Amino acid sequence: MSIFLPKYPSVLKLLYPKRISRIEDNNAIFLTFDDGPIPEITPWVLDLLEDYSAKATFFCIGENVEKHPEIFRSILEKKHTVGNHTYNHLNGWKTCKAAYIANTQKTQQVFTTNKFFPETKFFRPPYGKIMNAQARELVEQDYKIVMWDVISGDYDLNISAETCYRNVIKNAAAGSTIVFHDSEKAFKKLREVLPRVMSYYAEKGIAFKSLTDAPLKDQ
Repeated sequence: MSIFLPKYPSVLKLLYPKRISRIEDNNAIFLTFDDGPIPEITPWVLDLLEDYSAKATFFCIGENVEKHPEIFRSILEKKHTVGNHTYNHLNGWKTCKAAYIANTQKTQQVFTTNKFFPETKFFRPPYGKIMNAQARELVEQDYKIVMWDVISGDYDLNISAETCYRNVIKNAAAGSTIVFHDSEKAFKKLREVLPRVMSYYAEKGIAFKSLTDAPLKDQ
């Protein structure tokens, strides 16, 4: 069985400042979706969010935006937040700084081609793997680097949907930033788990907000 950490360890917050994970909000959870936009999957997520009057943040891969600009625009039209997830899902630990920054900038250019000019530039490193030099450069370019408080594990083919669900409800509470994926790899579990997660927290009176609506500060 593969192993992942459902929570972003506190020690990492000390080692890597200037990265957002848990957010100070006593009445909201921050759902995030990585790796889209993908036909059928991202629209399904958007429809479910609408059922709950929920807002979320989508960390998009630039290459997927180029392939599916109509879905990207749908995310924006529905007033969700969009963040940068590199152009083709780069592993920062295996990429030199110059190439990593150029790849990220390429995605930002794709965003502007689609008439998206964010007031706040959110960035999430694929796999959560980014070198300090890369992070410093992005912060200097006014990106806010977003990690997570809880990762669902929906992408992990070695765990069940039930385990994925339990990962979330055991570890997430108001203020949590939760990672899901609107990807083909994750969809089998996502379509089972996400409705249950949203119902669980909605029944507790917890809202779902995007990062644009979060009281952010560097963690």
